[in-house]
Amino acid sequence: MPSQISQDREVRFQRARGTLNISAASAAGNQSRLTNLRQQGSYRAIFPRPIKGTIDAVIINTAGGITGGDSFSTKITANNHAKISVTTQAAERIYRATDEIAGSMQTRLKVKSNAQLYWMPQETILFEGSRLHRRLEVEVARDSKFLMVEPIVFGREASGEVLNFCSLDDRVCITTEGTPIYVDRIKLDGDVALILKRSAVADGLRTMASIVLFDKMAKAMIDGVRTLLPPSGGASLLADNILAMRLLCTDSFALRAALLPILTHLTQNAVPKNWRL
Repeated sequence: MPSQISQDREVRFQRARGTLNISAASAAGNQSRLTNLRQQGSYRAIFPRPIKGTIDAVIINTAGGITGGDSFSTKITANNHAKISVTTQAAERIYRATDEIAGSMQTRLKVKSNAQLYWMPQETILFEGSRLHRRLEVEVARDSKFLMVEPIVFGREASGEVLNFCSLDDRVCITTEGTPIYVDRIKLDGDVALILKRSAVADGLRTMASIVLFDKMAKAMIDGVRTLLPPSGGASLLADNILAMRLLCTDSFALRAALLPILTHLTQNAVPKNWRL
């Protein structure tokens, strides 16, 4: 008899993998230059012409998105006196997982003495049935400057895509000299639409962003930031050099409209061009 494929044979799906490692160093004339670039699998980086001595890096996911079982890791180092700004080519899409295995994104950033690093990826969009496990670990020197923005979109209702179920485990930890100075975790699992309707969570709003500025000028920035915040946003000084913000908006268009003036203010008009397209 001809052999038959067992009905219970394990189905193996092709998984996307990506690794990116970038290091920047200070060079003559107040410029910054690349000292290391490693890109592997579905991760690539391009470097548009720098502005004001800063390296601009744009991350590209050639897989087109992330689904269950995919794994991506990024490591960015700004060495002493170097300046680097990192963004993504487009929004990162987190698609439906075929099983309970989440997609993984691991990012490690290091900002050394008198260095500057802007971490400004575009939106992460969660689709129905998506699962994402994401970690962002940042180590900053006391005299460095670091800016982070992490926007999240819970489904694209304007495109007819309604998000009900998804799983998100997202953690950010920023340390200096081994001491945590900012720790944040978002963990959602199940009927996200219902969870977001709770007044103590998002009051029905479907997009959010977290912003953290570590800089000796943070205290001087807070009044200007507060004038730019939407009614559903807030900003607080965790210390004289640590400014933390959280925004909630109705959709990705409203979120970006709120974020751009804030980021322009915090970067002194050095927002990556991708954000303005």
